[in-house]
Amino acid sequence: MLKDMRDRIQTVALPDLGVLRIAGRDGALFLQGQLSNDMKHLTSEHSVLTGYHNPQGRTIAVLHLVRAAPEEILALLPRELAAAVAAKLARFILRAKVSISDVSQGLSVFGLTAGEELPTPAAAATLVRVAAESGRWFSIQDAAAEPPALSDRQLWRRLDIAAGLPQVYAATSEEFVAQMLNLDALGAIAFDKGCYTGQEVIARAHYRGRVKRRMQRFKTHSSQKLLPGAAGRLSDGRAFKVVDAVNADDGSCEFLAVAAVSARDEAQGSDAEAPIEAEVLPLPYELPA
Repeated sequence: MLKDMRDRIQTVALPDLGVLRIAGRDGALFLQGQLSNDMKHLTSEHSVLTGYHNPQGRTIAVLHLVRAAPEEILALLPRELAAAVAAKLARFILRAKVSISDVSQGLSVFGLTAGEELPTPAAAATLVRVAAESGRWFSIQDAAAEPPALSDRQLWRRLDIAAGLPQVYAATSEEFVAQMLNLDALGAIAFDKGCYTGQEVIARAHYRGRVKRRMQRFKTHSSQKLLPGAAGRLSDGRAFKVVDAVNADDGSCEFLAVAAVSARDEAQGSDAEAPIEAEVLPLPYELPA
């Protein structure tokens, strides 16, 4: 079913996504010292998934970076975080030839599903593939442009969850260490690059310790409404915190949540907590051992 949705050309408005513009000749160099991925991977054809972290390695925001022009990079993230992230990054500019601005009001973001075929971009739109996926695209265009025929926003969320792509919202910002969101498995962390904010903690977790709590994909057996940041307990006793969630027509909920990889890694929850009956669904990538 999800493959059929990806293969049909559909356009989804993503009004909850904001856009930061990083402009100037030092833009890529500046971001190299702030974000977890290596900026050498950023091209005009593919977006790059990366994380912006605090000094404790906890994820402030997950960003999709887009090379819009030789000296212009766009960062896609939840609109509710855009202004705060722009302000945090701007504190570290110092003498770099770069400017950072929240341009969410002037630009609209759309998601396109088009299989392997390159969709026809709207006039003056920036079109790039979603990082690590061949069948989905971001289209970024002037907010005043006439919108195309649109599909349901939940379609894009459903595809994100099926792809195991995390998102960080205001409710979960700085809640999870990078590896808890599987950013390492998704290629959003470059362990061979230089220093960046949070790098020491993230590298230590990679080289010295086993990450016992990871983002996993679940589906409830019954009708359930879950929101990012919601906490609960699975029927096997594992505590979880929701990363993202979407409801099916029957009311059941498919969701990404951070939980212990094994029930053996966590003490059983309180009897006062009503457990959620949910099955584990596969992710399209392997989690590191």
